[in-house]
Amino acid sequence: MKIYIIWLIGVVLWNFGFPNASPILDVIIAILLSFLSMGLKKWLKF
Repeated sequence: MKIYIIWLIGVVLWNFGFPNASPILDVIIAILLSFLSMGLKKWLKF
C-alpha cells in the first residue's frame, strides 16, 4: 500500500504541477511512475 501511495502522490504532483501537459506526456509519466513503483517494490521488498 505504501508503494501505491507514493505512486499516487507522484501522479497528483505531476497533474497539478504541469496542468497544460499534453495527453501523451501524461501517459509517458504514468508509465515511468509505474516503473518507479515496481523498482521501489523490489528494492524495499514489499
